[in-house]
Amino acid sequence: MGLHPAVEAVTARIVERSKPGRAAYLDLIARERESGVDRPNLSCGNLAHGFAASGEDKAAIRDGGRMNIGIVTAYNDMLSAHQPYGRYPEQMKLWAREIGATAQVAGGVPAMCDGVTQGQRGMELSLFSRDTIALSTAVGLSHGMFEGAALLGICDKIVPGLLIGALRFGHLPTILVPAGPMPSGLANKEKQRVRQLYAEGKVGRAELLEAESASYHGAGTCTFYGTANSNQMMMEVMGLHIPGAAFINPGTKLRQALTRAAVHRLAAIGWDGDDYRPLGRCVDEKAIVNAAVGLLATGGSTNHVIHLPAIARAAGIVIDWEDIDRLSSAVPLIARVYPNGAGDVNHFQAAGGMAYVIATLIDGGLLHRDILTVAGRDLGDYARDPQLDGEALTWAEAPTASLDPTMLRSHADPFLPDGGMRLVQGNLGRGTFKTSAVDKARWTIEAPCRVFDEQDDVTRAFKAGELDRDVIVVVRFQGPKANGMPELHKLTPPLGVLQDKGFKVALVTDGRMSGASGKVPAAIHLSPEALGGGPIGRLRDGDIVRLCGHDGSIEALVDPAEWAARALAQPPVQQQGTGRELFAFMRQGADTAERGGSAMLAAAGL
Repeated sequence: MGLHPAVEAVTARIVERSKPGRAAYLDLIARERESGVDRPNLSCGNLAHGFAASGEDKAAIRDGGRMNIGIVTAYNDMLSAHQPYGRYPEQMKLWAREIGATAQVAGGVPAMCDGVTQGQRGMELSLFSRDTIALSTAVGLSHGMFEGAALLGICDKIVPGLLIGALRFGHLPTILVPAGPMPSGLANKEKQRVRQLYAEGKVGRAELLEAESASYHGAGTCTFYGTANSNQMMMEVMGLHIPGAAFINPGTKLRQALTRAAVHRLAAIGWDGDDYRPLGRCVDEKAIVNAAVGLLATGGSTNHVIHLPAIARAAGIVIDWEDIDRLSSAVPLIARVYPNGAGDVNHFQAAGGMAYVIATLIDGGLLHRDILTVAGRDLGDYARDPQLDGEALTWAEAPTASLDPTMLRSHADPFLPDGGMRLVQGNLGRGTFKTSAVDKARWTIEAPCRVFDEQDDVTRAFKAGELDRDVIVVVRFQGPKANGMPELHKLTPPLGVLQDKGFKVALVTDGRMSGASGKVPAAIHLSPEALGGGPIGRLRDGDIVRLCGHDGSIEALVDPAEWAARALAQPPVQQQGTGRELFAFMRQGADTAERGGSAMLAAAGL
């Protein structure tokens, strides 16, 4: 089957819009390859500093005849997803020596966890940690000691940040190296049930903590399909992993074999050989469209409608929410992974995983097969499952049919005919509504609104019984400029309780919801945000608001003359503490959510 007309049209739209920026970017990475900072251009003093502590690799790095791989790692042992990376560098150095290369840790990047900071003050640093990670990646690679890069990161802001930073060194061959999801624990649906019981006061903290720790119980990523696992899906459909690396559990021989293969492959695609594959050429307009298609087809995290434009900008490409909306109308939903279904990512992998997803989407003309990947011929190499034949790493063709139709289906027999991520727009601005997780009967909600400026005030009003009615909860001054755009995931349980009581409930906010957002209708990322003069600042308690996923609208049903005459609400005072004051320059310079919410990219003119 040829390429789907909608995918072809959106790709052409992005290519045309991106021509000046993409040309400038490709010119930049060509110059960096030919005359940028690299080992042959370093002075003797520079070079001596770079290999002084490299032990048995010292002579090889000094001579400069072999590839030296720069490892950028997000290791820390507080976070389950990144704890497995602790021993990766020493192992990767051994595997590099096997094929005549060397490796050094170029630098570390921070890796904060939205699960730990959810609903806490630290969450106001979360979005900007992405740009901090990008800056840290750039610092590590700036030494000019490396001919390739291995990026060790897996979770929410970490993969986008690593990729943004590395794309500014796009002349380097680069592979993303995941660590895999933890084995399944307490079912996510049961965890959510206990959370709602706690919100209602029917169980105590001890019962809640027991459920949470039975769910998050070991090394690896959380098993629900949030931003972290959506990252891994995207790296597969963009061709930036060793094929099939996304969802193999940590600590297994197969996981180790895939990491070893990544090191060997980097040496094979270096600039001194005949198969040079620089990152900046791999991440092109088609790869960005593939990422969006994968996101829609699998019901991935809404956070990526912010991250994907930012990643694209770093490669000279411009993608907007209308592009994603147009793709969503054509891309079917073929996966049901919690919170969109009962099973987790381990069940998804057992059902056929990314190999089956890529195979069926290519078959349906929904993915660009003809992209430059880090692996082999084209994206077709990713429609295969990795396995061990004794000690040898091999790949088998994807199953011809889903091994669990309740979780994974073909493009011809989807769960829904569209990708379930809608652009909603109207007199309240532009936002995102993830319809794929919401019962279709709740795609349209019209009700009086209750307006809040702080998420904790919503919780207090819920506990006081003030929200026991049909209500659209509005939480504003939550955008990048206001407070760093924290996720508002802790509002999901109380709003879910109200919905289960039979009330018509929705959330409208210029903030974010978690990649694990569930069953409550929500218009999020509303732009322009309240602090930037956005119309959400005109809402008053009792205004009737209508949110509709069918026609893509978000409207305050207020007389137009009265609406235009209303003054904007005054923002709350910005708070200090938990380091928030140090990020004031990022808040002040942040651009819109639709462009990625980045002060760094805005200031760089990207």
